[in-house]
Amino acid sequence: MTRPSMRWSWIALPCLAAVLSAQTPRLGTIDFPTSGPPAAQAPFIHGVLLLHSFEYQDAARAFREAQRVDPGFALAYWGEAMTYTHPLWDEQDANAARAALQRLGPTPQARRAKAPTPRERAYLNAVEILYGDGPKARRDTAYSRAMERLVARFPGDREAQVFYAASLLGLSQGVRNVPTYMRAAVIVGRVFRNNPDHPGAAHLLIHCYDDPIHAPLGLPAARAYSKIAPDAAHAQHMTTHIFLALGMWDEVVSQNELASGSDPATRAPDHYTQWLGYGYLQQGRYAEARRHLERMRDNVDKGRRGRAVLAQMRAEYVVNTEQWDSPSLQWNIDLTAVRARDAAVDAFVAGLSALKRGDRAVADRTLEDLAAINRDRAPVAPGQERDAVPAILETGFRALLREAEGAAGDAVALMRQAAALEDAMPVEFGPPADVKPAHELLGEILLRTGRPKEAQREFARQLQLAPKRALSLLGLGRAAAAAGDGATAARAYAELRAIWHRADPDRPELAEAARFLATRP
Repeated sequence: MTRPSMRWSWIALPCLAAVLSAQTPRLGTIDFPTSGPPAAQAPFIHGVLLLHSFEYQDAARAFREAQRVDPGFALAYWGEAMTYTHPLWDEQDANAARAALQRLGPTPQARRAKAPTPRERAYLNAVEILYGDGPKARRDTAYSRAMERLVARFPGDREAQVFYAASLLGLSQGVRNVPTYMRAAVIVGRVFRNNPDHPGAAHLLIHCYDDPIHAPLGLPAARAYSKIAPDAAHAQHMTTHIFLALGMWDEVVSQNELASGSDPATRAPDHYTQWLGYGYLQQGRYAEARRHLERMRDNVDKGRRGRAVLAQMRAEYVVNTEQWDSPSLQWNIDLTAVRARDAAVDAFVAGLSALKRGDRAVADRTLEDLAAINRDRAPVAPGQERDAVPAILETGFRALLREAEGAAGDAVALMRQAAALEDAMPVEFGPPADVKPAHELLGEILLRTGRPKEAQREFARQLQLAPKRALSLLGLGRAAAAAGDGATAARAYAELRAIWHRADPDRPELAEAARFLATRP
């Protein structure tokens, strides 16, 4: 028999609240009535709250605790199985999920028989489809349709609406499809209005809107989410998907410092620490960014993708500080078996640094490396798009070499090709995947070759794609000043000074901005 609807903030059982109040994680509030006994319902709700915040490992442990309390609690096995699909990241461990479901019963029919209500059977039916036969993309689509039917059958079930919206975001297999994202936003936006403390609704709204065009729509959810689920590290980080898209660097840094934990010196290079380092760079806090990078090097072997993330962080540090002789370039980071994108970024920055130092031999070898990375990439799986980042980096590096050879026209033409490739990519959130955005690099080449008006347009375009990016603001100020557009230059320099209010005080860019602004009436 279905238990009455209850409001849960992990544990809402009065007899336990007094004992556990000091240690109860604050993860938000949901309504998810089930047939499970109260002792199993508490860890089950805890698991669902963690699942909404993508804290998948902790969620799986919570669901297994609910199974321990009541081995026949069908939705506890549904919950654990759900932790093995990460729709936004295009990740799925079908074997682990099937193993979890097998512990409930040997067949889908046997498992559904243990769900005592039509609603719970509908949840089980949906997860059986998700981990059934056939390719992942086909199963994802069939699962989403099952969740759509569940929502239609039980229109008051807000959890079903949130999981349905998450299934929509996973349909494009990790590639952002804006119309589908907007469709999901309508669903979770309604849930968020009805329950402003719902972690899944706030979280998915941020994902729906985390690009520079739609980011203002996600600001209320970003402001709310860290308060809804302050004890979920991912909730602290996730707010910065909106803050970064709007160039709110102070918030990017403060939230990723929280997400990285009370002792970030012991944390491995990961998603949170990478965004934190990028935030320091955009604030002009280069000394802190260097210290942060060195801490990550000390912990490189503690994370699943530690080496690849460390290499990306090093690339971002070198490119944004323009320290082409940085000692970090001498670090030997083993990038065996990394993605083509990771290898291309690492090669590009090594070659760019060599070119800036005048080491043409290393630069020429870098071009060979980039060409080999593109040539030797594995074929794209059916339904997937070929990652354009390695091709963008190879084309951009060819442009830099042609510029170094005095062929400015060829350099500009190649960079326009790279920018076109970048513009054709699906929108990606976060720090630039190609580490040196194509429009910014094109603007710098145009400025160096005496075409400031064209350079100004490229920097302005880059700032539309990455608001308040420091090097693009600096480039816009320089290009506009050279083109005689003092008003635009003044705005760019003033904005750079504003976002660099905590910058290292000896930065020459700050002195450059001050000198220009001193000439303005």
